[in-house]
Amino acid sequence: MADGVVNVGVVMWPIEEWPAMGERWREAEALGFHTAWVYDHLAWRGHRPWDDAYASLAAAAALTSRIGLGTLVTSPNFRHPVPTASAVRSLDRISGGRLTLGIGAGGDGHTSDGDVLGRAWTASERADRFAEWATQLDVLLTSSPASVSGDYWTAHEVTIADGLVQERPPFYVAANGPRGMRLAARVGQGWIANPYAPDGSGLDGVRGSLGRLADVCEAEGRDPGELAKVLLTGFTAEPWLASLGAFEDLLGRYAELGITDVAIHWPRPGTPWDADCSVFEQVAAYVAGGGGGRDGGR
Repeated sequence: MADGVVNVGVVMWPIEEWPAMGERWREAEALGFHTAWVYDHLAWRGHRPWDDAYASLAAAAALTSRIGLGTLVTSPNFRHPVPTASAVRSLDRISGGRLTLGIGAGGDGHTSDGDVLGRAWTASERADRFAEWATQLDVLLTSSPASVSGDYWTAHEVTIADGLVQERPPFYVAANGPRGMRLAARVGQGWIANPYAPDGSGLDGVRGSLGRLADVCEAEGRDPGELAKVLLTGFTAEPWLASLGAFEDLLGRYAELGITDVAIHWPRPGTPWDADCSVFEQVAAYVAGGGGGRDGGR
């Protein structure tokens, strides 16, 4: 592994009844993971109910004290920038500055909340909306009062930025295309890779994406080394939780490419994210023992 600087986080499933779900968040912290992430959807892959990401993170923030918390990712699909910024400010305060905001353009279709407001946006429109949304979110969280105006949203003299614990919670931008990468270079503190290769490895794809990201950063006058690089696992054939050895091997391979953070899923029986819980606990112990390298990407 490259200098032991890879943070390891866990993706949580906001589907259990409370207070059992609260105990799951506490367990994630006790196991030693650096960050606990949650997908921001109304429902995902047919599972209902799917608890709200911001409400879940607020509860998790109140129940924990050390673990980083974040969305992976939130998008403009059903989030207006003003209430989103307000929720982010509240989460930053409740968590004592432990929030990272993973953001992305969002998917299309009802399974990804892409048409729940009555319109299915094209890929180009989603990119336009995302650029405007992220830029406005940045202004709302850094200026007070703030006024923003665009093609999709307008807000007048909004006071949200006051009281933040962090100067502005970091934005980690999920992007594969040049427009999204430019946005990451302009307003982001991190970039998220989500390789999809159900029959193979994501290494080549991530290597290529990192090269393109470096080129975009250079064109934007941004040092790519300033950005955390997050790998979301679970959508390739790579055996991340087959054994501790397999995990260490993959972690090292991606660290060599420049990945600073890795997110694995909490094992979920009956789904593609099922895994041997004993291996999952071995990985957590490895991370807690310093195998992942705390704060490498923050």
